[in-house]
Amino acid sequence: MTEAGDTARPFQRMHARPADFWRLWYVGLIVFTVRWLETIAVGIIVYQLTGSPFLVAMMTMLRLLPMGLFGGFVGALAERFDRRLTLVGVVVLMAATSAMLAVVAALGRLEVWHLAVASFVNGCGWATDNPLRRMMIGEVVGREQMSWAMSLDVGASNASRMIGPTVGGLLLASIGIEGAFLLSVVMYVTAIAACLAVRARIPPAPGAEAVLARTLEGFAIVLADKRLAATMAVTVIYNLFAWPFTSMIPVIGRDQLALGPEGVGILASLDGVGAFLGALLLALLLTPRWYAHAYVGGVACYMVALIVFALAPEPMLAGAALLVTGFGGAGFATLQATIVYLAAPAEMRSRVLGVLSVCIGTGPIGFVWLGWLADRIGAPSATAITGALGLAALAATYPLWRRI
Repeated sequence: MTEAGDTARPFQRMHARPADFWRLWYVGLIVFTVRWLETIAVGIIVYQLTGSPFLVAMMTMLRLLPMGLFGGFVGALAERFDRRLTLVGVVVLMAATSAMLAVVAALGRLEVWHLAVASFVNGCGWATDNPLRRMMIGEVVGREQMSWAMSLDVGASNASRMIGPTVGGLLLASIGIEGAFLLSVVMYVTAIAACLAVRARIPPAPGAEAVLARTLEGFAIVLADKRLAATMAVTVIYNLFAWPFTSMIPVIGRDQLALGPEGVGILASLDGVGAFLGALLLALLLTPRWYAHAYVGGVACYMVALIVFALAPEPMLAGAALLVTGFGGAGFATLQATIVYLAAPAEMRSRVLGVLSVCIGTGPIGFVWLGWLADRIGAPSATAITGALGLAALAATYPLWRRI
């Protein structure tokens, strides 16, 4: 990628992008929005039913677990099928899950285990995003525009973090959780239509190697490339010590900040506001020489801000801290897939992105740890301690990630 390509005005490049990019972007926007809408609504309901921060954390953990279990295989498996049709199938599965939850909730029979199973099923869909949808984006826009495309895609993800929690909290307070799930179904239907309209085709990879062999080859490439290995290491640190704090937002918002469902939803959306603004800034200004700084610096900024959020005594300071976590997270999220896509050999990208999903899938360990600790010493203290451990881990791995 040349800097000239990166410094060209984004709004000029926007008009040059194929319509397929915007369709794939829209699918991501919908999936991201539903994920946050349901995460906040489910977290509030589970905490109301059980009073357990641990179980609240487990709901988000179950959405991440499939990445760790299946992410590597998904990358290799995706190479053997029509990616467009596979993406359609994934969105249909998530829509069906939300539809069933809407029906069960409307009948008054919704239980925690229903939400747990649905979280895991939708997590299986989430595990396909990097090796499937984002791989398709890379093929549609080309290597030279991948950073810009990822900035817009992460911008969609961050916009969803503004919209989803707010809508989820409002629907929960006004209609009930069945309203949140019904809206999810309607949104998924529009995403399915966008999937079906994608014209680009990525043919299945030639050869009949076993999926396991392809998967292991992807891991071997990562271990042999210092830049890829360092990128994966930072991803693991983020998902162990940073990302899990989001599951404590409903708990801290309700207990420490005395907010209702609407207030918790608005509070959680502030992380998305900061992330959206950060993604826009990156799309306008980011050049290759700053990739590593934005990636690692974003994680460090995120850790510091989540500690401030955990210890904030009142909503204004907590909201400001969440704006900063969003800003830092934008740098991390934008460059994560971009660095991996650009560093991986072209024929190996899907598999290496699958390895990235596995690294993201280490998050359940962090969620279990944070939920367990929160049950014992309280969500604010547990969140602050976990953020401090993340900063320590980042400092300890400096010799590795400075290679990025």
